[in-house]
Parts: sequence; structure tokens; C-alpha cells
Amino acid sequence: MEIAKPYLLFLGDVPDQLAAKTAQGIVDWRRDWCVGQLRLEGCKADTGLPDATIAEAVKAGAKTLVVGVVNAGGVLAPHWIDTIVAAIEAGMDVATGLHTRLADTPKIAAAAKKHGAQLFDVRHPQQTFPTGKGRLRSGKRLLMVGTDCSVGKKYSALALEKGMRDRGFDADFRATGQTGIFISGRGVAVDAVVADFIAGAAEWLTPDADPLHWDVVEGQGSLFHPSFAGVTLGLLHGAQPDAFVVCHEPTRRTMRGVDTPLPSIGEVIDMTVALGRLTNPAITCVGLSINTEHLDDDAAFTVLDRLAREYELPATDPMRFGVEPLVDAIAELYGEPEPKPKPRSTARRAR
Repeated sequence: MEIAKPYLLFLGDVPDQLAAKTAQGIVDWRRDWCVGQLRLEGCKADTGLPDATIAEAVKAGAKTLVVGVVNAGGVLAPHWIDTIVAAIEAGMDVATGLHTRLADTPKIAAAAKKHGAQLFDVRHPQQTFPTGKGRLRSGKRLLMVGTDCSVGKKYSALALEKGMRDRGFDADFRATGQTGIFISGRGVAVDAVVADFIAGAAEWLTPDADPLHWDVVEGQGSLFHPSFAGVTLGLLHGAQPDAFVVCHEPTRRTMRGVDTPLPSIGEVIDMTVALGRLTNPAITCVGLSINTEHLDDDAAFTVLDRLAREYELPATDPMRFGVEPLVDAIAELYGEPEPKPKPRSTARRAR
């Protein structure tokens, strides 16, 4: 799908910053694609973009209203419909990562038909997938796994893709959620795939590749989350990772949206290895990505040092301190990237 840019990001009236993580992710990685944000009264999130009305956004060149929010069940709030219809009437397309399909709302569907607007439901794949087969594939895969939801798996994967490329690795980010798809332009929202086909979708996303190529796969959910563990497991089996990074937010005590206690990093490592061996017996943890946004510098360094010593793995906050320790670990375990051959000179030698 080709979603027209630039975007106006719609935040609705979400109750906190995490609920606007789709919009925030687009801003953090594709700021130049955005003209502003549209918030309703009571909205508790702010991406830092200028607030804009629909008319102001259209005047600034906005082509698509992106519903940049997430919520339990991925539903479209009824009181958002009039805003979406107004954007369509002003000439914009609409894109959403919610489970609710835009065209399933009659008022939105009628407005789109009348004004020739395109409706994009990026959470819904446009193709079907086979069941997973578990066959070992060529190439290398690096998967982000989490102690919980919303701990930095997507950001870690994007930062690692950049860090690995800067080091000379042949690496590509593979999006498995709606925000990642908006950022990368391709992918599969695995939580919208029928359960039997999640592993197959992950295999489609990370196919056979050159032996030195790395797919850096965005993780989803957590194996310990009572709501989303099934999606996490299907992604783990289908992605067939050679290596994984554990993503963790150290100030949490319970998992997001439930009363279940947060698992330890050690529990996540052990469970990921035990279950991941089904499709890749060589699966290995290569490091820890620690989200320290709620800690000051001294506390962040203390936590990173403690965890690195406790688990004998490199630990860093990719957004705050970079990914070099993780890339070093990958290079040590799997080898430095081969230097690219220099192009041969076409200049004729002097006689």
C-alpha cells in the first residue's frame, strides 16, 4: 500500500502518552512526513508537533489523516467518527492501525465513496498466509522480545537496524505492528493475523536470504503477558531468530493493562530459549535493551551496570546511550561484516 504523505496525526482524546505510541513513533522516526497533530478536548498525549485543525493541515499540504492511537481491542471510538469524516470531506485519505476497519463504519464508508478518499487499514494484511512450517531458512534474524508490552521493542529494532548498517552489516528492519508499518512502509501486523497463521506470517516476513543478511524483527507483547502471549509465541516460532535482545522497563512492577507481576529478565531469557529452540536450536540472547526514560543519568547507569553484571550480557538504552554494545556482541558471536569490495576503476592507465 502507498499511503500519501504528509500526515496529520490524530490523537483523539487518549488518556496517556503510551496510548499515542503510534503517532509518537511516526514523529520520532519520520518527523519530516508530518505537518501537525489533531487532539480532541481531554487528550492527555502530546507528540510535540504543532496542533492543527483539519483546515490548517490541508493548507499545509496534509494528504492523509493517520489515526495514531492504540487502545484495548483496537476499537474506533464512536465520537472520533465526525472528525474522520470531516478530514475526508476536506480532501484527505485516512489510515489507521486499529483492529476496527474504517469501511465498517457506514458514515466513514459513505464519505470516502462520495469524495473518492482511500481508506487504509494497515493492521489488516492484504494477503493470506500459510501455516508456519518451521524449516530452517538461510540468513540471520534478530528478534526483540519483552518483559512486557510497550517497553521499547520497536525502537530497539529500528536503532539496531541503523547501528548495524552503520557498522557495515546488511540489515533490514521488519515491522510486525501498525506503527512499524507506518514507519517502514511494509510489514505485517501479526496481532491481526488469525492465530493459526501467525508463524506463517512471520516466515513470510523473514524469508530465505543471503547468509550474511540480518532481518531485525520488531517484537510484540510478551511471553508472560496473559493477554498477548499467544501472538508473541507465534512470532517467536515464525521469526526463527538466531539471536534475541530482551527489552525491559525497570520501573514497572505489573504488566501493562493487567495485575500480573512483571517477569524477571532471567525468566524471559530462559522461556524464550526454551520455546524458540523448536524452530531454531541455536537461538541465543545477545544483550539487553533497557528503557531508562523514567530514570536520571546516575540511576540509569546504575541499573545498566547492575543488569550487565547480573546477566553477563551487554546492557544499554538504545535511545539514550546508543546500540554499540549490542552490535559489538553480535559481531563477536557471528563475525564482523565483510568489507564491501571497492569498485574497480574504469580509468585507463597511462602508458
